[in-house]
Amino acid sequence: MNRGIQRSFSSLQAVSKQHIASLPRCDLHFHTHGALSLTQPFSFFPSQFPSSSMLPFFSLRHFNSSISPSLPFPRFPFLSSPFSFRFSTPIYPHKVFAMAARSSGGSSHSHGYTNRLATEHSPYLLQHAHNPVNWYPWGEEAFAEAQKRNVPIFLSIGYSTCHWCHVMEVESFENKEVAKLLNDWFVSIKVDREERPDVDKVYMTYVQALYSGGGWPLSVFLSPDLKPLMGGTYFPPDDKYGRPGFKTVLRKVKDAWDNKRDVLVKSGTFAIEQLSEALATTASSNKLPEELPQNALHLCAEQLSQSYDPNFGGFGSAPKFPRPVEAQLMLYYAKRLEESGKSDEAEEILNMVIFGLQCMARGGIHDHVGGGFHRYSVDECWHVPHFEKMLYDQGQITNVYLDAFSITKDVFYSWVSRDVLDYLRRDMIGTQGEIYSAEDADSAESEGATRKKEGAFYVWTRKEIDDILGEHADFFKEHYYIKPSGNCDLSRMSDPHDEFKGKNVLIEMKSVSEMASNHSMPVEKYLEILGECRQKLFEVRERRPKPHLDDKVIVSWNGLTISSFARASKILRNEKEGTRFYFPVVGCDPKEYFDVAEKAALFIKTKLYDEQTHRLQHSFRNGPSKAPGFLDDYAFLIGGLLDLYEYGGGLNWLVWAIELQATQDELFLDREGGGYYNTTGEDKSVILRVKEDHDGAEPSGNSVSAINLVRLSSLVSGSRSNYYRQNAEHLLAVFEKRLKEMAVAVPLLCCAAGMFSIPSRKQVVLVGHKNSTQFETFLAAAHASYDPNRTVIHVDPTDDTELQFWEENNRSIAVMAKNNFAADKVVALVCQNFTCKAPITDPGSLEAMLAEKPS
Repeated sequence: MNRGIQRSFSSLQAVSKQHIASLPRCDLHFHTHGALSLTQPFSFFPSQFPSSSMLPFFSLRHFNSSISPSLPFPRFPFLSSPFSFRFSTPIYPHKVFAMAARSSGGSSHSHGYTNRLATEHSPYLLQHAHNPVNWYPWGEEAFAEAQKRNVPIFLSIGYSTCHWCHVMEVESFENKEVAKLLNDWFVSIKVDREERPDVDKVYMTYVQALYSGGGWPLSVFLSPDLKPLMGGTYFPPDDKYGRPGFKTVLRKVKDAWDNKRDVLVKSGTFAIEQLSEALATTASSNKLPEELPQNALHLCAEQLSQSYDPNFGGFGSAPKFPRPVEAQLMLYYAKRLEESGKSDEAEEILNMVIFGLQCMARGGIHDHVGGGFHRYSVDECWHVPHFEKMLYDQGQITNVYLDAFSITKDVFYSWVSRDVLDYLRRDMIGTQGEIYSAEDADSAESEGATRKKEGAFYVWTRKEIDDILGEHADFFKEHYYIKPSGNCDLSRMSDPHDEFKGKNVLIEMKSVSEMASNHSMPVEKYLEILGECRQKLFEVRERRPKPHLDDKVIVSWNGLTISSFARASKILRNEKEGTRFYFPVVGCDPKEYFDVAEKAALFIKTKLYDEQTHRLQHSFRNGPSKAPGFLDDYAFLIGGLLDLYEYGGGLNWLVWAIELQATQDELFLDREGGGYYNTTGEDKSVILRVKEDHDGAEPSGNSVSAINLVRLSSLVSGSRSNYYRQNAEHLLAVFEKRLKEMAVAVPLLCCAAGMFSIPSRKQVVLVGHKNSTQFETFLAAAHASYDPNRTVIHVDPTDDTELQFWEENNRSIAVMAKNNFAADKVVALVCQNFTCKAPITDPGSLEAMLAEKPS
């Protein structure tokens, strides 16, 4: 959490303590065995809970009769029943829907009820459209109803593939008794956090700041004017294990509203005032200290190195999240070290990333049968995952593997990149090129089953393997560690309560070369057999009940994925000729990936962009959402469009990126204080404007924007270039303290600072007809080596529109193009520090020049 927020909240916490001083204090004593490493007691007082970075999604995956089934704990200071208990089992961020479903009552799956959510487009809201709860979507109708009845609002925020959101629905929102309490005493609002991240950000920030924990489902009680009164996350329906149940909480909130309303409202108003002050970060100067970028890169790399796992790769211990921005930082820092002559240090950093990527790809977090990556691993060895698949992971992870291939030239990394992209092409793309959001972790074990279980779609018994694979079964079982009793035994954190007993999550324990040697078999033959086996399993798996697909189209996530498809189209052209691929990799011509990127961008432009106002809408499902585009939508899409142009797309994509940047500056830029807010401020129901800097599962809009501005400044010249650089520097200055002290929280922002500090980016200018095979080859050569500080510009001087654009925006590029055009060939120019090397007409020579290491 931002330290400024914590400092600003000292007075808020003091007020909170005054408010609860008269109530009995409720102490929670945790004892975990390594999962979170928390052994000290914690109380409900906000300052005494672990940091929000530890508890974003955490829940007990397994529980017995002596412990409570969920974290983070709902913390309500007005609850007056003291309780204390101690855990004797690990805490995991994993879920078992079946456990909760067994204890649920009052199900309304028969559709005996229909509420206002039935007319919404969000898959998450539609999941709740037949609850007996009288749900409202976020909007004026709900706010007016709360004011008219003078009752508090119960706000529930989640998303369609959120496991504990499903659990709370089954346990509470389908329960008629709970529904009656909500309907009688509150106005209940349901929000899809993916559709309205602005609303989620306000109340998640409140819960994290006041209670130092958060997650989904997010449960917050508001005054009719939308000020937060108190908040928590998941609640079981009834009091259990010394914990208050949801019905108890509702009664206590009702009592507090009736008898202590003034104190509650005053506290909520004060909380928002303090948050507004803390989150309105401004720069004391619009200049960045000269030494800061390199220091921030070094500090972030050092902090990450301290958490490096030499046994299983990655940073930190269980649960293990990919967090691609960490790998991006380490690769960029290694490049900078190499450029400064510190090759040994660079190799050490690079090896950390490479080993982690190998472990991830061989682990169960990777879907070996169908491709793509699951959300995270519950254990330290990347084996047993939380099986949800998110689009924002796929795009970012692909880019990291593409970078690894560019650096190592090892087709292992190009294979993994293709694996993810082919999964997306097969399962996650709509008929008009739009890319969907997510696949759920839960599914039924068989057709007609009433309960869903996590991972049911993905796990295998040994008998299934034997029956499906026949003569190759033993071979396959050895390779993927298949066991009769199930293989989730590599760590005590994988499956301590035998939920996956008899089930196997595929994991490669040994290298392919070692296994092929053990079987006295050529590696290619070995890989061929494995591919055939995976395809047979895939065909069987396709007949299982599938996890829920969230077919919502989110602009920001599409932007991240447009980038990976565009980059793959040229980087993968550098695979060795004759490279063979095996299922689930298709082995297509890389140019097909470029078509996917263009179609996705075109979908957004035609469906979610207003040509008159130059504004985006945030998402699409059966039509555009009501929510406007947010900072992340603009920033991530601009980044994707810049890649789409630099990797061979038409000038139209660069023009659109420049237009979007102008709109982003108009809507979100703090021209006085620097940096970008996450919202426009036009929707008065969103009571906080936040300048986000944290690079987590998704990078922050400010980090991506800083990189976009640096890239744009090297594409254009003159006053516009200066404008982009000034905004980038001012943005970085806003987060100077963060870069100095907590660089590990902002790895991509550290990269942005490093990129900004380069006095002059290397420019590669390609001149010639763009519809030739030769031009494609030159583009592949220009992108063959890893260099985030390189800009690729391509110009066809015979195209009047192109030439006019460059004459208006960067005249030196136009002059270079006209002076070096040859009708029968492509010419490349490599320029830096206002100097260009001799023209190059051979793609191999261009690739060699760009790959040269500094002397």
